[in-house]
Order: sequence, then structure tokens, then C-alpha cells
Amino acid sequence: MLNLGIIGCGNIGRIIIKAIYKGKINCKFAGVFDVNKDGHNLLSGETKKRIKFFDDFDKFIKADTNLILEAASQQAVKNYATEILKHDKNLMIMSVGALADKNLLAKIKRTARERNLKIYIPSGAVVGIDGLKAAMLGGIESVTLTTRKNPKSLGIIADKEKILFNGDANEAVVKFPKNINVAATLSLAGIGFKKTKVKIIADPNVRENIHEICIKGNFGEILTVAKNLPSPDNPKTSYLAPLAAIACLKKLTSEIEIG
Repeated sequence: MLNLGIIGCGNIGRIIIKAIYKGKINCKFAGVFDVNKDGHNLLSGETKKRIKFFDDFDKFIKADTNLILEAASQQAVKNYATEILKHDKNLMIMSVGALADKNLLAKIKRTARERNLKIYIPSGAVVGIDGLKAAMLGGIESVTLTTRKNPKSLGIIADKEKILFNGDANEAVVKFPKNINVAATLSLAGIGFKKTKVKIIADPNVRENIHEICIKGNFGEILTVAKNLPSPDNPKTSYLAPLAAIACLKKLTSEIEIG
């Protein structure tokens, strides 16, 4: 039985929790941890449910869970990931950009290996992750991500198209921690943060969050385009991101795994 706890009562966390109460995820929900009660109050009003809320991590980590889903921030990953694993709980990470920190990544991988635990990273707001992982076995020459968003989604004002960033994924996830977790997911599944190239464009003429991926290697070439509508309550997040987390949770309890 999946016993789930969630860190973060923001937009992504609330979407996942509402999916639980709608019966879309087969699990026992132990509660949500967040230092800010505003999200909890909003969630209680949206679901009309009495949801167990923790504002003390020490109490939260002692709850009856076997999987903790982080849906808060890169800082939350840095603060709690290792401790979660040390309490013998599997971990799902949404703020994947935190794993650009090589020391943190090595530490949580080592802890998970020593305790026979799993760290899950949903595919997020992009498509083609399964293809990328398969292509890695044959050798990859390059991975390029071009992200195009409305300036509002990037927290800026611009009246014409503007390239905000053109570099590697390692630098991108540091400069845009709330906007470009997809770059981190691609890097972890593929050729790494330094070799994965990222371009971020602010475009006032688009309303979607558009992610174009080009992968070249011995297998041939993969081109994907995802035109994601922003999440209802947070334009910085693509709606597909929480849906990918829900799909990942469903996969854990499904009799058949595809991909």
C-alpha cells in the first residue's frame, strides 16, 4: 500500500492532493507539510475535507508514510531530501533543479542505495524522456532544450521577443529555479547538466509554456514539442507538471508499467 506524505501546499501540491480525494491515486494520504498555512487553508476550502496539516517537519517525518513527495522548492529538497531517506522513506522530487548540486545528488543517491530506497523524478512538463533514456544506451551527441514562455510566466515585462538565457542546464536551473526544472530532468536522464544546452525565450505572443527538445545521437534524431498551458493558479508552472507526478504515482500502484 502506498502511504503518501507531501511537502508543499502550493499549486502543484494542491493539484495532487485534490487528485487523491477524487480517487485518481490509489494511496493512503498521511498529510501535507508546509511552513506556510495559507495553502492549507485554501486547500481545505477547495476540497471541503479535513486534511492533516504539519508545520513541524519532525512530526511530519514520523507520520506513517513510505513515500514523501516534494512539491515545494529547490531549497526544500536541499533541506529535507537526505533526512527523508534516512528515515527509510522513498522520495519523489518535483523541484529537480536542486539536483544540479553534485554534492547533494551524490549524497541522496548514496543514502538511497545504502537503505534500498528509490528516488523518483516525474517527467514533468516535457515529453520524450523514455526515448532519451533509451538513446543513451546507443550514444548521444547533443541534447538541446528551447523554452519559450510569456514574460508573465517568467516574472518579467517585455513587449517583444527576447532571449533571456543561452547556455548550459547547470547555469539555467540556478538562474531560473522556478521555471526550468525540465532542464534538470533532461540532464539527469541524458548527458548531464554541463552538456545539455538550454535557451530560454520570453515571448509576449505566446500563452503556452513551450518546450522544444532536440536529441541527436547514434540512434538518429528525436524532435519533440510540448505546448503546455500554465497551471491554473501559477503561470510559472505548466499544468502538465503536476499531471506527470500524478501519473508517476499511479504507475507505482499499477499492475502494468509502460515505458
